[in-house]
Amino acid sequence: MKRTAVSLCLMTGLLSGCGGAGFNNAEQNVQHQNETKPIHVSDRDEAFNRHDKNEQFGYVRYQKEQIDGEQQETPAPDREETAHIISSLTVQLPHIQDAAVLVTDQEALVVYKTDSRNRELTADQVKKTAVSVIPRYYHVYISDNPNHMQAIKNYSNLNSGSRDVRDIMSGTIQEMKNSPQGSPVSENENANGETRQDKETNRNDKNAR
Repeated sequence: MKRTAVSLCLMTGLLSGCGGAGFNNAEQNVQHQNETKPIHVSDRDEAFNRHDKNEQFGYVRYQKEQIDGEQQETPAPDREETAHIISSLTVQLPHIQDAAVLVTDQEALVVYKTDSRNRELTADQVKKTAVSVIPRYYHVYISDNPNHMQAIKNYSNLNSGSRDVRDIMSGTIQEMKNSPQGSPVSENENANGETRQDKETNRNDKNAR
């Protein structure tokens, strides 16, 4: 009877040891797989995703080698959605009644109606709102002249491949810059997020034509 009890204890111990090793190996394999692909909050257990999608925090993790691979393309921002976010946030600012936004592959053009007596302060708020949404390399141009709304609406039919698209938009952008543009984005960038190098590049592009 004692032999049977001892045998059972030994077998139980061996099985527990094997099971523990197998679990540890499986956990390590899962961890290794997670390190080789992006981790999204939606990949978590279903219990973590019972809230409304708009309430759920967003979480994604990339490792450098995933981006450096030739087959991996960095996702471009959804321009329509970005314009929607900027416009909806802008009209929530004080003294803003209307806001139209055009987002291209390099710029965000924001035209708004305001009854503010402090145009500079309002312009700075509008500009900072747009900058907080778009990618860092974008340039932002704003105007509190409602007449520019129709102009940027007309440009919404264009795309990145449209012929002479930069020349077509440059006139309106220069006119928009007659309105207050807010404070400089940084020490090396003007109020529109342009650096000295950006200006030189644009000047060279125009001369090349």
